[in-house]
Amino acid sequence: MVSQGTTLQSEEVTSKLLVAVIPAFNEDRFIASVVLKTRRHVDHVIVVDDGSQDETAWLAEAAGAEVIRQPNRGKAAALNTGLTAAKARRAAAVVLLDGDGQHDPNDIPRLLEPIQRGEADLVVGSRFMGLRSNTPRWRVIGQHALTVLTNAASGIPLSDSQSGFRALSQRALNLMNFTSRGFSVESEMQFLLRQHNLQACEVPISVNYDEKPKRNPFAHGFQVLTGVLRLVGQHRPLFFFGLTGALAILIGLALGASVVATYNTYSALALGTALIAITLCIIGVFSIFTGVILHTIRAYMTER
Repeated sequence: MVSQGTTLQSEEVTSKLLVAVIPAFNEDRFIASVVLKTRRHVDHVIVVDDGSQDETAWLAEAAGAEVIRQPNRGKAAALNTGLTAAKARRAAAVVLLDGDGQHDPNDIPRLLEPIQRGEADLVVGSRFMGLRSNTPRWRVIGQHALTVLTNAASGIPLSDSQSGFRALSQRALNLMNFTSRGFSVESEMQFLLRQHNLQACEVPISVNYDEKPKRNPFAHGFQVLTGVLRLVGQHRPLFFFGLTGALAILIGLALGASVVATYNTYSALALGTALIAITLCIIGVFSIFTGVILHTIRAYMTER
């Protein structure tokens, strides 16, 4: 279990309503069973139909969910819509899970327990905390790589940064608003944890990967990767531009040293390499100054 921030501030919860939010796109094979199983553990289920072209919405309603229909705008937008609806109902806690049958709704009490005890604002269901699953090896490698990147970029350590099975406290619900597009929304939550000084913990969950992935896993991974890089520039500009600038300066200095060594040995100036070295050093300095300026602006805007 990991945590970030200070002790949770006590706040009056005006409701004990437990809500589940399920973003769904063309999930008519699974959505009804997911809704029915989820209803056993929460008071209200909200399915956000993100422009499905099948019977997802109808089946979700038939299974007892509140369905919100919207044009296809991606997972982050669907979650924003669902969380807004949960706020309107003054939910005490919200569970997020996928509509494709990958997650087991029977794990919901395990995710809610730390929130109900007041120990966390965000609980992440981790696929890598001891429970056995049929997760393909190539998927595990990709998920670990994205987790390492997200952890380093956000400064919040988790064992499974890409898990979509999560629970939010009322405090987190009121602070979470996603700007990501697509599937980097889970990574964005870690940046928001740091920004709002929220506590996070993880609990083990089971997953089911019997079905083939609907999306190209490499395209999906690349989308998450580019999303994380955008989040770093947005939330931690000093880290992003400072690290980039430092690398550029180091490479420039290394090339400069090779130019000096070549001149000392052959009394000949490697003009092309020297120009590249100078250019990299200049870019590095400008990048660091850019990071400092953006960091100062962000700190000022955050304080306001």
